[in-house]
Amino acid sequence: MTTSSTSTPDGVTLRPLSGPDELDLFCRLSYVLDHELEDDLATGRRLPSWMWVALRGDRVLARISWWTDKEGGAPLALDFFDLAPELPEQERAGIGLRLLETATAAVVPEGAARPEFGRFIPEDWREIPETRARLETLFGVLEASGARPLVERLRLEWLPGTPVPEPTGRLEFRPVRDREDLVALMTPVMEGTLDAHGKADLASGLPAREAAEQHYDEEFAHYASPRAWWQVAQLPGTGEPVGFVVPARNNYNHTIAYIGVLPAHRGKGYIDDILAEGTGILAAQDVPRIRAATDLGNVPMANAFARTGYAVFQRAINFVWDTPGAARS
Repeated sequence: MTTSSTSTPDGVTLRPLSGPDELDLFCRLSYVLDHELEDDLATGRRLPSWMWVALRGDRVLARISWWTDKEGGAPLALDFFDLAPELPEQERAGIGLRLLETATAAVVPEGAARPEFGRFIPEDWREIPETRARLETLFGVLEASGARPLVERLRLEWLPGTPVPEPTGRLEFRPVRDREDLVALMTPVMEGTLDAHGKADLASGLPAREAAEQHYDEEFAHYASPRAWWQVAQLPGTGEPVGFVVPARNNYNHTIAYIGVLPAHRGKGYIDDILAEGTGILAAQDVPRIRAATDLGNVPMANAFARTGYAVFQRAINFVWDTPGAARS
């Protein structure tokens, strides 16, 4: 990997930040997660060497950054990629592609899988011509680098004061016992998932059990919030598992991290009971908000969130590179 700056004939310099003191330079372009950058740098979730800018003089033309979930971790996600909106579209796209390729070559080891790109976008982004045009230029740069769109997702939020549905008595709940207890329930849920990320894991040849283990180890195992919040739903009397919910606190928000109904019990409305249980657990902690997300195409889950008082406040879109290093030609 290389970290030196590069200059191009049109006077554009591509380089990483020299240190946290250049955060103001990086923030000359804007994105909804700018407020998290300072803490990310302080905690090691983001490194100056992962934060690149395209400059002409002191003018920022584009910026890009990767993120990880803990200090010392490898880059897990490409979550900042912004192009100066005042540039002509063709110039904007060209500079963006050069920055993307140059920074990727420096940050991601040769031959390694390129981290997924994720971006939060307005719910009505398709209806606003200016917003749509800017995003489609950005998406075009990603596709020119070999990426493809994986999924568009709804981002949802429950706010204090929103009523939590009362228990119906159809289900009982107990805390998740341990890793095996949850992974054993996640596995059959994974097999019939409507989630695009889960389906992509299975399509890659990863067995459902291994996909569930990977999900647990890479995400759930790192939550600092109490595992006593994690609940298994079961039928009264028999104790037969019906589903589960993982309420948690990630690095930024309280969230319904995962929820599922076992295939044998789908179509009976149990998802409402399970989501209400998870929401109630977090609401009892006097949290300022509860966040959740579901794929745009997962209509049953989106409807369940709506019935439980969650409102869509944003969308997210993800792009993936299927071939390591494919865009470096």
